[in-house]
Amino acid sequence: MLLGASAAHAQQELPVYPGTVHTRIGNDLVIAGEYYRMAYFTTGDSLLKVADYFTKHWRSQGYPTAVDGDLENEAVVSALYTREGLQRGVVLRRHLGKTVGFTVLRDLWVSAPRNPAPGLVKLEGMLYSQDLATRDAPGSSQNRSSLVRGSLEEVRQRVSDELTKQGYAPVRQAAMKLGGETQLTLEHARKGEQVLTTLRPVEEGLTAMVQMWVGSDRPDGMPNNIAVQESRQEHQRSKQTPREGKTP
Repeated sequence: MLLGASAAHAQQELPVYPGTVHTRIGNDLVIAGEYYRMAYFTTGDSLLKVADYFTKHWRSQGYPTAVDGDLENEAVVSALYTREGLQRGVVLRRHLGKTVGFTVLRDLWVSAPRNPAPGLVKLEGMLYSQDLATRDAPGSSQNRSSLVRGSLEEVRQRVSDELTKQGYAPVRQAAMKLGGETQLTLEHARKGEQVLTTLRPVEEGLTAMVQMWVGSDRPDGMPNNIAVQESRQEHQRSKQTPREGKTP
């Protein structure tokens, strides 16, 4: 569930040079607000041979590929995966008679927000939190995935209280059963903004929280304040409409 806020292409693999062992450098890295994956490898093959392999491999697949460096002591080969919004690259150096390569996967569509939206609340007892911002939608959106100490009801109340302090009004709340556990979805709004919060228990006293904040432009092209107004009206109508088979 916590991975749900991440972009689907985050599961793409790093470039690999055949016949070598690649060692990851950390997990997903944030450099200058952008997401990277990195690994390194060494090989007895010449730098030119390694650079030639990646160049031919990426160009044969139709990806725009650039090569830089003297191709003897250093080189950089990179390819743009335009459809997936990714850049794959390899940085090569000669060292002690071997070629050392650093492979890189850079996510072009997802960034770590420098100024997280106010609707992405931080609660006491957070054990883990990760923020993501997407730039490819018509309107901006930000996401936060968290693990929070507390029961489902405790966390729900704390989220609602915090959003109310910030001027967000509750629009709706829905509950559903998934795998025998109750999952809550809360929707809050204020002019030009919406916050969708999903809560689900992980274990006793620990709750997973995923929030999405949507800015002034919605993907469906409808201004948020109008969408919120219509949503509230529909919610009120549903409460007033008698159920089938019931006498009003």
